[in-house]
Formats: sequence, structure tokens, C-alpha cells
Amino acid sequence: MRQNILIVEDCSVMRLIIMRTLNLSEIEVGEIYQAENSREGLELLRENKVDLIIVDINMPVMDGAEMLEVLKTDLETKYIPVLTITTESNDKRIELISSMSSNVLHKPFTPEILKREILKLMVN
Repeated sequence: MRQNILIVEDCSVMRLIIMRTLNLSEIEVGEIYQAENSREGLELLRENKVDLIIVDINMPVMDGAEMLEVLKTDLETKYIPVLTITTESNDKRIELISSMSSNVLHKPFTPEILKREILKLMVN
């Protein structure tokens, strides 16, 4: 079954790396939706069925932590697996993000590590 994925990341190069990694993984990728910030990501979620969300934390307009709060309080989105990617180093903030996310991946990471983390979330 094809999996629809939402990538919420303000850096176009990082979005491209994530998309290439997805296309090289064993996942049957359906649609890949892209948003430059969490507000755009939430709008895409209202319009499309998504099986996995990959979200950066530090973004303009609305950051990933704010998006995670909305996702976890909405019955339509609270069970969608979320892989959070971040450069965040504050332990308390990481703990908070981890409590709202399926998994947290620190930047920089290799495509192999990204692929492994995505596969873990998509298999469960």
C-alpha cells in the first residue's frame, strides 16, 4: 500500500534530501506533500490523507513544536506517526518534543540513518 508523506521543513535542500531518501527506501511512496512551515503543513493535512509526517522544529511563521501540539490534540491527526528532525540542543525542549513525537532525529544525519528511522515508523 502506498504511503502519503508530509515533509514540513523550511530548508528546500533538506526537503530534497528527505524526498530522495524516501524514494530510495523500501517504502511504497504515494504522494509527498511539502510545506515550508507548520502553518502550511497543517493546511495540507486538512486537505490530504497522510501516513507519516516529517517535521523540523525551528522554522519561521509557526515552528514544529507548535505543530506537534496541534497534531496531538486533534482526533484526525493524533495517531499519525511523526518523525521530528531538529538541531535543538536544549534538553528540556528535546524532552518536550520527544513526548509529542514518535521519534526525534538530530541534524546533521545521513540518508541511511533517516531511512532507518522512517522505516521504523512505517513498519509499526
